[in-house]
Amino acid sequence: MDKREFLKTSGAVLASSLFSKITTAQTTIASRTNWAGNYTYSAKNLNLANTVEDVRHNVRERSHLKALGARHSFNGIADSTVEQISLKRFDQIELNPKVKTVTVGAGVTYGQLAPYIDSRGFAVHNLASLPHISVVGACATATHGSGSTNGNLSTAVRAMEIVTANGDVLIFSREQLGDKFPGTVVGLGALGVITKITLEVQPTFQMTQVVYENLSFSQLEHHLDDIFASGYSVSLFTDWQNHRATQVWIKRRVDQGSHADPKAEFYGATSATRNVHPLAGHSAENCTEQMGIPGPWYERLPHFRMNFTPSSGAELQSEYFVPREKGYAAIHAVEQLRDQITPHLFISEFRTIAADDLWISPCYQRASMALHFTWRPEWPAVKKILPLIEEKLAPFGARPHWAKLFTMPAADLRSRYAKMSDYQAMLAQYDPNGKFRNEFISKNIHSA
Repeated sequence: MDKREFLKTSGAVLASSLFSKITTAQTTIASRTNWAGNYTYSAKNLNLANTVEDVRHNVRERSHLKALGARHSFNGIADSTVEQISLKRFDQIELNPKVKTVTVGAGVTYGQLAPYIDSRGFAVHNLASLPHISVVGACATATHGSGSTNGNLSTAVRAMEIVTANGDVLIFSREQLGDKFPGTVVGLGALGVITKITLEVQPTFQMTQVVYENLSFSQLEHHLDDIFASGYSVSLFTDWQNHRATQVWIKRRVDQGSHADPKAEFYGATSATRNVHPLAGHSAENCTEQMGIPGPWYERLPHFRMNFTPSSGAELQSEYFVPREKGYAAIHAVEQLRDQITPHLFISEFRTIAADDLWISPCYQRASMALHFTWRPEWPAVKKILPLIEEKLAPFGARPHWAKLFTMPAADLRSRYAKMSDYQAMLAQYDPNGKFRNEFISKNIHSA
């Protein structure tokens, strides 16, 4: 896609050119913390942009700036001690059926995007477990969804419109950048302020979802690939006790034969007889439909329904990616910490993701398994447990999710990305004075 075609299909010009500035005294408490409430942003000002010109003005006038998305990060990746900018009003969606792409503004969430394109006969290849996250923020941090043959959400990116440090508006695409484009897609917000992003779409499809209960970890030792290949997207939940996954969620495409009645047993696990929540004792009301009932892809791929708040309350999240072929060994290693983990845990989830070519993606050049931890809001205790988990996963070259909590030494983190020096050089090219650098980027990306 060339620049002219990108701009042509990018869509509606936002009506207002008004630029408004909101100080921390004018914003609500909720708007100054992240979604989970565990992180309070330290930026002195939050600037609300309405147009690209607003963004350009803001970028030119500030020495340091970070873009704030849907606030679903659990760490300081989007924070700034000086200024933040919000593009939540950039809500345009423009579908191009001829080339099978959709271009969305930086404020659009997957929950807004999915019904829009589905009603017009299209879908994206993958979704995260929560539909409430922004498209731009999810792609910038390599948020992943699930599926052994599905790349993370970032792999659908075809182009981005970015305001760089000097206020220029650039189009980043494979046509424009060639083999450097994979270095820009998972940009961690450090290359500039993304105003639009273009994704590849495909024809819409229907899915079913079934849940099985109590799968022994012993089955994963010999059947891990088969278990995770049993559906288009598969998730295993565990509390790490009793050497088993408490639940197995299998999401299948109807056009791939999943309309048949689900079997009563799955590798020794038994079929759930009702809709369930990943957390025992919680109502399944806010979960997506199960029991093998067909429905649109966007109402099955996420775990939680579009119009419901998924969390049971404040929480913390951590996640680590290991090579898929080492998945069982990694699970077995972490399981040794079960009695230290479980008292502070809501639930853990295992998912598989296909390899990709995106330089700073945790799935770069390796098919991966993600070990996810949803913690109780007990940071002092969790902070002591994370180094123990990271030590267990070190032999597998684990890479943490960029937007979640980890304590891995920065030097170790950088060493696990073969293209890290190339990414650092790209940051120096587009942001030579560190305008979009913050404490998180300085610590974890730039050498000491």
